[in-house]
Amino acid sequence: MSKHFLSFSATLATAVTLLASPAANAQITTPQASPKSTVMQRVGMTDVTIVYSRPGMKGRTIFGGDKTLVANGKRWRTGANATTSIKFSDDVMIEGKKIPAGEYGIYTVPRPTEWTVVLNKSLKQGADVDGFKDDQDVARFTIKPYKLPGKVETFTIDFTDLTPATANVAMEWEMTGAKFKITADVESKVLAQIDEKITKNATPAPADLASAAVYYYDNNKDLKQALAWMEKANAAEPTKFWNLNTEAKIRLKMKDYAGATKAAEASKKGALAATPPNGEYVKMNEDLLAEARKMGK
Repeated sequence: MSKHFLSFSATLATAVTLLASPAANAQITTPQASPKSTVMQRVGMTDVTIVYSRPGMKGRTIFGGDKTLVANGKRWRTGANATTSIKFSDDVMIEGKKIPAGEYGIYTVPRPTEWTVVLNKSLKQGADVDGFKDDQDVARFTIKPYKLPGKVETFTIDFTDLTPATANVAMEWEMTGAKFKITADVESKVLAQIDEKITKNATPAPADLASAAVYYYDNNKDLKQALAWMEKANAAEPTKFWNLNTEAKIRLKMKDYAGATKAAEASKKGALAATPPNGEYVKMNEDLLAEARKMGK
């Protein structure tokens, strides 16, 4: 056997050993006992993101006493493992308190009849819930816990009770739930867009006119202005039956029953002529026509 062959064999063996070593020495990965979860929700026009870990009951008593898993009246990281965090893309209001855009740790102090919720700038405390400084608090507020209709085995945070500008953050575990309300700044943002794209624009786009009219209608603002915008949008794009339906709704709300009937009939005709016909809008217009006849008597 040649010296060259022996040298090549030794080199190859060394290379294989080096390639195999990282895999052989890598730590075994197993599922976390409290898996990480991320929940996201757009509230109004603000993005809200919560990152937390989800412990399970596993036969343990969670709330209600001094020696339970979450001790009565003691600060809790509101989950497990790393600090539970909540992030806002814009300023919001929570339970009447202004919260600047940013990311914060969520800490809670559960009690049988009242929870204290703390938003703190610290995101690295983990289990050391007493290690952060109170002067890093962004807000503190109290909420009332409630009894759940059924047992929740795994700690859960979710967004509930959504409206165009608000959402509740619900925290539920065992038989206990608690939630706080987030209110996003929608009005000033929408009105600023209307001012820029319509009021200060000599040739506003029909889509912007329609969007502004819908916003005014949905939020009980100046209906005359809403109608003027929608009429202008429909004059530019008369085949958009969904906008004609909005015009009919505005007129009905203004008690212009004849005008509402005319707009609804035009909307229904457009919905029937669509490919394929839009049965949902046909039904909506038929209902509106019936209401206009009833109210116009």
